[in-house]
Parts: sequence; C-alpha cells; structure tokens
Amino acid sequence: MFVGGFLQLIFQIPFLKQIGLLPRLDFKRDDEGVWRILKLMGPALLGVSVAQISLILNTIFASFLATGSVSWLYYADRLMEFPTGVLGVALGTILLPSLSKAYASKNESEYGQLLDWGLRLTFILAAPAAVALAILATPLVCTLFYYGKFTPTDVAMTQQALIAYSVGLLGMILVKILAPGFYARQNIKTPVKVAIFTLVLTQVMNVIFVYVLHLNHAGLALALGLGACANAALLYYHLRKSKLYQPQAGWWVFLFKLAFALAVMGTVLHVAMGDAATWLEFSVMKRLMHLSLLVVLGMGVYFAVLFILGFRPKDFSRRALH
Repeated sequence: MFVGGFLQLIFQIPFLKQIGLLPRLDFKRDDEGVWRILKLMGPALLGVSVAQISLILNTIFASFLATGSVSWLYYADRLMEFPTGVLGVALGTILLPSLSKAYASKNESEYGQLLDWGLRLTFILAAPAAVALAILATPLVCTLFYYGKFTPTDVAMTQQALIAYSVGLLGMILVKILAPGFYARQNIKTPVKVAIFTLVLTQVMNVIFVYVLHLNHAGLALALGLGACANAALLYYHLRKSKLYQPQAGWWVFLFKLAFALAVMGTVLHVAMGDAATWLEFSVMKRLMHLSLLVVLGMGVYFAVLFILGFRPKDFSRRALH
C-alpha cells in the first residue's frame, strides 16, 4: 500500500512539469498560509473519516462475535469501498476547488448549481451501485472469494454483511459531496460536530443491533451504513438551514424517474441472476462469465431506461451549469 501510494505520487510529476505546475518545495516553518491550512486540515480529516473510524470500532465489536465475523465484514467492506473510492473521492476532489472558487468570487448562484450538480450525479451513479451490490451480493462474493478455505457458510455470512453495507453506500458517497460545501467556506466546525455525533450514534446502534436485536455481524454493517446516511442527512440539513444551498427545480421528478429506473434494473438483475445457491456449483470461469454478463445487462438496462425517460449525458456535464 505504501509503495502504491508513492508510485501514484511519482506518476503525476512528469505531467505536472509538462503543464508548468510542478511545486517547488519550500520549508519555511513560519509561513502563515501553511499553518492556516494545517489547522483546517486536522478537523477536516476527522469530518470525512468518520466511516473509517466506525469501521475500526466495528472490527473490535466483531472480534467478540462468532469466529469469522471480522473476516466477513472485511470482505464485504472491500466490495463496498470500491464504488465509494471511485465515485466519492473523484466527485469530492472535483467539487472542492470549484466550490471554493465560487465562494471566493461571491458567486452564490454558481455555488448552489455546483452542489446541485454533484448531488444529482451522485444519485445517478451511486444509487444503482448500491442496488446492484445488494441484489448481486451472492454472485459477487462467490466469484471473488469462494476459493480454498472460503466455505458456503462464509459466502452466506459475507453476503449478509454486504447487503447491510449497501444500505449506507449512497450516504457514504453523499458525505464526500456535502462536506466540501462547508470546507469551501472554511467552515470546519459543522462537519466535525456532525461527524462526532454520527460516530456516537453508530456505536449506540451497534449495541442495539448486536445485543438487543441479535443481528450479529450484519448488525454492525447496518449500523455503519445507517450512520453514514444520518451523517449525510445532517450535513444537508445544515446546508439548507444556513441557506448555503437551495435545491434547483425538478428534484421530485428527477427522483421519481431515478426510482423507476432502479426498480426496472433491480427486477431484471434479480430474474437474470437465478437461484443464488446455484452460484456455489458454478466453475470459476462460469461465475466470471455470468457475473460479467449481469453487470453489462444491469448497466445497459439502467441507462436505457434513463434515456427513455429523457436523461441525457450532456445534462450532467459541467458545461450544463453555464
């Protein structure tokens, strides 16, 4: 992981040099700008890392449950982190400098449009990922992990955790979109307060789901997912309360069309997947082939329905904001 991070840094250097933006290292310890950024960066890291902190605490909880619970949560988390990392990090990275620029130039209209664009794009891309993870939980786990000492019981337990995690996938990605709305204005306190509250709420749900409702390891995953949704909901509430963001027109129609496309995609995937138990009997190549076809089918159906309902890719490009 360390070497991978280092290579990712090195890879960017020739491209930065090519466009004349290669930074020159300067070690002035009394630089006011550096200290201001460091003071803002510490709390900001906490604000966007609450899901990871909750995951660490979940691992501690899981270590007191049935043998294998830690592993089941870990494998399910690997599948959940893929769309979170690809979509959430990418969109958040794009939004923050644009929001900061709009705020600095006191362009409130563009600021609101940028947030609206980020939220709609997140719903368009993250919602189908969450639905697909839940429906295709068994095929995904079988195809990626059902080898060696990974037993059918492990498949079933990891599937339960993955379905529970999928409940909060949209919330986890929305946090990475909504938090920059505060950071662009150098408002660090609000996201941090929300993050701390969410962290406490998640641990309370852990206790209830595991020791009262006896949901075991799946309860830990569900608590983390619901905590992420609560985090996103509170950030959205404070953005609206502070009048930092006003939704653009057409949200209810947008959500209705999106829900219809998700329902069609989910139904098609559920039928095309067949009996989940048969995936345990498939050969490695047969699993890979069937899963690939399901992914292509799901994407094709989802975007075809959106197209029929009037969605066009150009409507969600940054150029559409101007």
